[in-house]
Amino acid sequence: MADFLDVIIVGEVNLDLILYGLEESIPLDREILATGFEMTLGSSSAILAHNLAVLGRRVGFVTRYGSDAMGQIAMERLTEGGVETSRSIKCGESAKTGVSILLPHGSSRRILTYPGAMFAMTVEDLDLEYLASARHFHLSSLFLLRGLHAGLPALVRELKRRGLTVSLDTNDDPDNRWNGVLRELLPFVDILLPNENEILAMTSSGTLEQALDRLSGQVPLIAVKCGRRGAVVQQGRHRFVAQPLAVNPVDTIGAGDSFNAGFLTAWLAGAAAESCARAGNITGAFSTLKPGGTEAFRDRAAVTAFLRTHRFHGSV
Repeated sequence: MADFLDVIIVGEVNLDLILYGLEESIPLDREILATGFEMTLGSSSAILAHNLAVLGRRVGFVTRYGSDAMGQIAMERLTEGGVETSRSIKCGESAKTGVSILLPHGSSRRILTYPGAMFAMTVEDLDLEYLASARHFHLSSLFLLRGLHAGLPALVRELKRRGLTVSLDTNDDPDNRWNGVLRELLPFVDILLPNENEILAMTSSGTLEQALDRLSGQVPLIAVKCGRRGAVVQQGRHRFVAQPLAVNPVDTIGAGDSFNAGFLTAWLAGAAAESCARAGNITGAFSTLKPGGTEAFRDRAAVTAFLRTHRFHGSV
């Protein structure tokens, strides 16, 4: 029941189809052979929901998905992880679940996404009382939730009025505009969780320092994911670097969403910003030990051992 939820996430769900070992330059009209393939639970919202639940948070997830095998697999993975999905909407036969095809090329990757049924979700599909009964509300992939944009600022304003805290990870803007509903939402956001490229784009800044200066007056707590450099956190006038955790990564897909899971887990437990960022670096690093954003977290014994070794702040 919603009364027992720490976090409710409204967002997109899809499977990630990951092809490894491809050259960066791929010729047309040729059959190119990959050296490896994985199919994992994908999408920023669903990865966060799954990993937050594994970390011990009580998570509700609301999405739209198709009546197809991909939707069934994705929703089963969420339920297996402990996520409450009763308010998600299973669409008719004509609707398809989204899918992302990821082509890693060393430290960079191509991401090809078909949004599917999620594009059609509107605020009218959401149960306000269900959302408002949680402690915290989170949005990821803002620019993929196009059907929500018209009613989203009013919804978030009402949730804030009812006492919820709000976090946002915009992810990329496929249109590269970084405006519109984002500007309306920022005044209601308690925690912003972008990566470095995203915060530079949304503020039209040349440096991270400049971007943080521009946003720090609007958002109380900003944690910027900087990959191998760890995270840079701005809380009011206080800015600090959270050093990364050294691991030998197998796959960095979903590491940012896994950082969010650790950060929010610690924050909901009442931890200081420094501890939250450290927790995010721990869970982000752990996610890279297996392909995709959730596969490492499906091994509960490994999660517990890794977090205990690195003195993770939060409950598992």
